[in-house]
This record gives sequence, structure tokens and C-alpha cells, in this order.
Amino acid sequence: MSSSIKKVVLAYSGGLDTSVILRWLQDTYQCEVVTFTADLGQGEELEPARKKAENAGVREIFIEDLREEFTRDFVFPVFRANALYEGQYLLGTSIARPLIAKRQIEIAKQVGADAVSHGATGKGNDQVRFELAYYALKPDVKVIAPWREWDLDSRTKLIEYAEKHQIPVAKDKRGEAPFSVDANLLHISAEGKVLEDPWIEPEEFVYSRTVAPESAPDTPEYVEIEFEKGDPIAVNGELLSPASLLTKLNEIGGRNGVGRLDLVENRFVGMKSRGVYETPGGTVLHNAHRAIESLTLDRGAAHLKDEIMPRYAELIYSGFWFSPEREMLQALIDKSQENVCGTARLKLYKGSIRTVGRKSPKTLYSLAHVTFEADQVYNQRDAEGFIKLNALRLRLAKAARG
Repeated sequence: MSSSIKKVVLAYSGGLDTSVILRWLQDTYQCEVVTFTADLGQGEELEPARKKAENAGVREIFIEDLREEFTRDFVFPVFRANALYEGQYLLGTSIARPLIAKRQIEIAKQVGADAVSHGATGKGNDQVRFELAYYALKPDVKVIAPWREWDLDSRTKLIEYAEKHQIPVAKDKRGEAPFSVDANLLHISAEGKVLEDPWIEPEEFVYSRTVAPESAPDTPEYVEIEFEKGDPIAVNGELLSPASLLTKLNEIGGRNGVGRLDLVENRFVGMKSRGVYETPGGTVLHNAHRAIESLTLDRGAAHLKDEIMPRYAELIYSGFWFSPEREMLQALIDKSQENVCGTARLKLYKGSIRTVGRKSPKTLYSLAHVTFEADQVYNQRDAEGFIKLNALRLRLAKAARG
């Protein structure tokens, strides 16, 4: 392998895959490895990752709590757009990758590394997301993707390599894992193994952030979310930081069985895959945001946002967070949010979520105009000319065709 690589920054979780990658990088490239572990709210202790890195001889170890930055600068902008990939997926894994990649590049510059590495496989979307971000931020960076280079192409071979090199292997990893899990503060995903047949319903053990809707409380729970310029700032009257607010909504949505999604999606690399996602807080937030927009966005602005949303969501899904077109669309979206403020009230019950109230000091809703009672502001006769002008082209077309 190339001897030009002296130091590499590895996105490191401390799990089996990245632990093997750490040793493989040291052996294959004869280089110094710097580990970077990000706390994005995955709910796991990160100190074991530090100890594993130390035991592997790593001298520079970075472990950082990025939950606030993740929520404020990555999750919230996506939710301002109401982004759903293929109409359903709230982009939980997709939006975490550019932040990890951004910090890897920053650390690489800080420590003088000439390469970065990740543990994404050659079949998935994450390799694309990581590497598009790397190249956008440091065009000359060298990228090492072990899954595209080595011959450790199975779980069995990984474990054999780990045991050969005295890398600790968790007991539950000694057999075939039932499914693959990725988690952060926005969501948790499960893919592979027992989930690969899209006809088979996932068993309850797959889920960890939401109770089964059938087991949720028999009494509905109401939640009120306050917004300012399109971003949530308070839950039930309590002002909260971005990460604390999303954590709170996860708790509320999770105990009511809200936010489960079983999806067959089109991966960017070309194949279809089946994923099971839990996004309790995000599902609540998505519904609340649309409720406030229904009051505060002009019709033209709202419909334009809905037209560009699929394009925006596809950019995020495919790894183009740092692209000029995403930034252009973000500027348009953020402009639309200047008057998106107020409070939405939602009713959660056994997996369902409904908007039951919304109010805003910037509301465009006019009771005087829409009332079914007598009013002094709207002349119903005006509608006749409006209808005839809109019908003119239809009448002319019909007449011309006989």
C-alpha cells in the first residue's frame, strides 16, 4: 500500500467494524491513526471507545459531544423544509453524515493528517455521503474506504481477524447479527438480516425507541410546540435548547408509539433496501411545523416549498449537503420561515398524531373572510368574474374542438 499516507483520521465508534479497521489501517498503511468519535445522541457510552483506542496504541483521540450542533445546524434546517425522502423518510441517518465528515476534515487539518477513513460498506449510501462531504470540504483529501479494499467480506472473517489480533469482540457479535443498527438523536434505523424480506413484518424486538402502538396508553396525550422563524423553541411552555427539545419530543412520541416507519427505499447506489426507522420526536416536530406553516405561509410560498421539497430531500439523502444547489434551496427555504412563528397543539394516541390546534401572532387566517355568517369584507359576487376569467381558456378550447 501507499507509503505516502502518514496519518489518517478514522470515524471510530469502537464497535467491531471500526475496531478491525483501526488495526487494519495500522498494519496495511503503516500509518498513525487518529480516532474521532462523535456523540450525536445515539444513547451509548463513549468512554469504552476511548479505552479501546488507547489499547490499540492510538495517541490522539477525539471524542466530542455534537448533539446541539447536530440538532441546530443540521436537523432543524431540514425540518424547515418539511423534507421527506420518497414521501416518507425523515432522513435520520442521511443528515448525520455531513456533520461527522465536517469534523473529520477539521481534525485532519488540526493534526496534520493527510487522509480520512470511514467504516461504510461498498453497497450503501453512507460511503457516498461521507466522501462527497470530504471532497467538498478538502478537495485534495485522500480517502481510505476499507470495505472497498480488503478481503474481509463477511462477519465471520471480521471476527477471525479480530481474534487473531486480540481485538475484543462482544459476545453477541460472535454469531450473525440479527440486523444492523444506526442511531442518533433524530432516529434509529434497523436494516439487514431478519429484515431483508420485505414481506415479513418486523418483530417487536426490532424497535427500541417507541412502544408498540397497541401497548401505548389508553388516554391521548396533548403536546404544544412553540416556533420562532421556523424552528421549535419550546415544548409545553418550557424553553429548551435544540438538543434538549428533540430529546423531550422523543420521549413524548416514543411513549405514545409515534414515529415508526417500515420502508422499501431506493438507495443512491441503485438498489432497493428495506429499512425500519423510529423517529418519534421528528414525527411530532414535522407535523407541528406544517401546522404553523398552514397559518403563516402565503399560498404561493407554501406550494413552492412543497414543489422543491422532494428535490431538497433527495439531495440530503444522496449526500449533497455541501453542494451549491442545496445551499441555494436552503436560502429560499429559510427566507420562507421569517414569519413562521406560533404554537401548534397535537394529539398523540396509540401511534397516531393529529393537529388539533394552532395559533400565531403572524397568522394569515382571517375569520372575517371565511365565516359562514354575514360579513362586511368579502363580496361574493366578485367570484363570478374570477371564475369566468379562469374558465375562458377552457370554453375557447371546447368551442374550437366542436
